[in-house]
Amino acid sequence: MKTILFSLPGNQELTELLAKKMKAEIGECNIRKFPDGESYTRILSDVKDKCVVLVCTLHIPDEKLLPLYFLSHTAKSLGAMCTCLVAPYLAYMRQDKVFNEGEGVTSSFFGQLISGFADSITTIDPHLHRIHSLGEVYSIPNRVIHAADEISKYIKENIHNPVLIGPDSESEQWVADVAKKAGAPFTVLQKTRHGDRDVEVSVPEVDKFKDATPVLVDDIISTARTMIDTTEHLKSTGMKPAICIGIHAVFSGNAYQDLWDAHVKDIITCNTIPHQSNKIDLSDTIAKEVNELMHHQ
Repeated sequence: MKTILFSLPGNQELTELLAKKMKAEIGECNIRKFPDGESYTRILSDVKDKCVVLVCTLHIPDEKLLPLYFLSHTAKSLGAMCTCLVAPYLAYMRQDKVFNEGEGVTSSFFGQLISGFADSITTIDPHLHRIHSLGEVYSIPNRVIHAADEISKYIKENIHNPVLIGPDSESEQWVADVAKKAGAPFTVLQKTRHGDRDVEVSVPEVDKFKDATPVLVDDIISTARTMIDTTEHLKSTGMKPAICIGIHAVFSGNAYQDLWDAHVKDIITCNTIPHQSNKIDLSDTIAKEVNELMHHQ
């Protein structure tokens, strides 16, 4: 079965990398808005009897969803065998339960919506808190890719004398995993509460790590508050400026500049959301997983 990839606006770079690695063609489509704000989609390539891969990372999802929906249905109406969604960043994962009366579980609604027009979904490190697997929300075949291996490899090859720092005990498991794969030590900030508003934060064995390069690793950098607070605590202990690594470069508002203003040494992200900080390429893993998923459908 032949594979054809379509890039939704803003996803061209990743689509080109995937096409090369999957030995697949890139399809041509026209996506634009009518003057009244409605979406127009047109497929200009032949998709008959082909597997269509739609590449669309889903940060700022509301404006992307209808073009994606229309493109998938159009491909099927033109004889496509299947439509597979590659969404490196997956939105609507936080509202996975009712926190306040009158709310809807939007992660579930969003999952139903996508499962209704795509035949499979591949994503990277979705924000699974209370949900144990993506299959609880998405009723279509899915693949969840973890970026830890590639992040560890980047740390190993590019950062001298690293020590990984977790902002709190919640992050310990994930930081420990990346550190182990990178062959680097790690530590987690210790918080001692003296009162409601008086919390002392310290770095265990700080003297041992004085000459090391602190590396902060997180899955999503959104407001960057956690990383900014952590760098300030490190500074107060006399450690070197930190290198901040995130999987998903959400950076809401001025978060990217705010993080630089915290006097960090570097900010590095994976290419799940196009951003100037992208330095870790995950296209090899994505291509491999999408190919496998398509052959199992």
